Amino acid sequence: MAENAAVEISDDRERGTLTAHEDGKAAGTIAYFVMEPAPGALVAVHTVVRPEHEGKGIAGALVREFYAIAAREGVPVVPLCPYAAKWAQRHPEEAPEVPEELVREAARQLRNHPELF
Repeated sequence: MAENAAVEISDDRERGTLTAHEDGKAAGTIAYFVMEPAPGALVAVHTVVRPEHEGKGIAGALVREFYAIAAREGVPVVPLCPYAAKWAQRHPEEAPEVPEELVREAARQLRNHPELF
C-alpha cells in the first residue's frame, strides 16, 4: 500500500505519542517512551490507526517517521509493537536491528509505564 502524502505527522515527546493527521484530524498514533537513561532508545509500544483511515499507509508512514526521528537523534528504536516489528523486518535498510539485551531492557522498562498498556 502506498503511503498517503497528505498525512502530517507530529511528535509529542512529553506524552509519548507520534500522531498522523489527515485533513486536520488524528488518523493514527504510535505510543512510545524513551528508555532510561535518556536517550537510550525510542521504544514503540502500540501503533493504532482509526478504522476510517485504515488501508491508506498511515501506520507505515508513522513507523517510518519514528525510525527517522530516532536516526536524527542518533538513538536506536526498540519495536515492541508487533506492527512496528513487522515493518522493521520488511524495511531493514531503514530499521537497523537492535541487540536482544536492549529489547529485554525495553520490555523491563515498559513495566514502569502502565499508561501504555
